[in-house]
Amino acid sequence: MLNKFFIEEHVKNALNEDIGFGDITTDYLTTEEDRMSCVLNTRVDGVFCGKEVFETVFNILSKDIKIKFYFKDGDEIKRGDKIADIEGPAKYILMGERTALNYIQRMSGIATETNKYQKAIGEYKAKIVDTRKTTPGFRAFEKYSVKTGGGSLHRFNLADCAMIKDNHIKFAGSLTEAVNRLKKHISHAHKIEVECDTLEQVKEALDCGVDIIMLDNMSIDTMKDGVKLISGKAIVEASGNVNLQSIKEIASTGVDIISSSAIVAKAPTLDLGLDM
Repeated sequence: MLNKFFIEEHVKNALNEDIGFGDITTDYLTTEEDRMSCVLNTRVDGVFCGKEVFETVFNILSKDIKIKFYFKDGDEIKRGDKIADIEGPAKYILMGERTALNYIQRMSGIATETNKYQKAIGEYKAKIVDTRKTTPGFRAFEKYSVKTGGGSLHRFNLADCAMIKDNHIKFAGSLTEAVNRLKKHISHAHKIEVECDTLEQVKEALDCGVDIIMLDNMSIDTMKDGVKLISGKAIVEASGNVNLQSIKEIASTGVDIISSSAIVAKAPTLDLGLDM
C-alpha cells in the first residue's frame, strides 16, 4: 500500500512544511560534527505502526543516521518497551524528531484502535473496516494503519466502488432507478453497494441484484431479519452506532462487514517518545 516513492514524496512535503527556511534552534546549537544517540520508547501499550515512514524521515535528512528497530509493524508493544535505537548527526536527529514522531504516533494510534475493535468482535466472522472519513492527504497512511492493526479496508476512494446513499436515491427518484443508471455505465470490474435504512429497501436492492447491502443504523433485531432476508445473495455490511461496547452484538447478527469511522477519526495518538 505504501510505495517507497509515495512515502518519500509525502515525507519531503512534511519536512518542508516543518523546517521551512531552517531550524533556527538546532542550526545555532549544533555543528555538522556533533553526534548523538537516543532511544524510541513507548509510554503506553499498543500496536506499533510506521517503521518505514519513521526511517524515511531521517534518511532524507542524513544518510549517516543509523536506526536499529526491535519491533516491526503490527507488533504489540508494552509500556516501557524500547522500540529502536537511533544514532547519528545531532543536527538532523533533532531536526527530524517531531515529524518522525507525528507519523508513527498517529499511525500506531490507528493501528491500536483498530486492533481493539477487531478483538472485540470475538468469535464472529465479521470484519471491522474503515470509511472515507479520513484526514485529507493522509488517507493512504491511515488505511495502511487500519490494515496493520488487523482491520480490513473499505473502498479507497470514489472510483473503487459505486455506493448508493440516501441522497443518491432521492436524486435519482428511486433505489431501482439509481442502480439501473449505474449498471449502464460502470465497469464490469466494479461492485455496487446500496445503503438501506429499511427492510423494504433491502428487498428492493436484492431485486436489483446489487453486490453489497449496507444495513444502516438498524436495530439488532432488524439487522438479524436483514441478514436472513439477504441469505448470502449479497455481502452484508452493518454501519451506524458502532463502538467497542456494541460491536460484538452487531457481529452476532451474522453480518460480514462492520464499517466505522471511529477506528480512524476517533483514534488517539499513541504516546511514543524519542529520549536522548
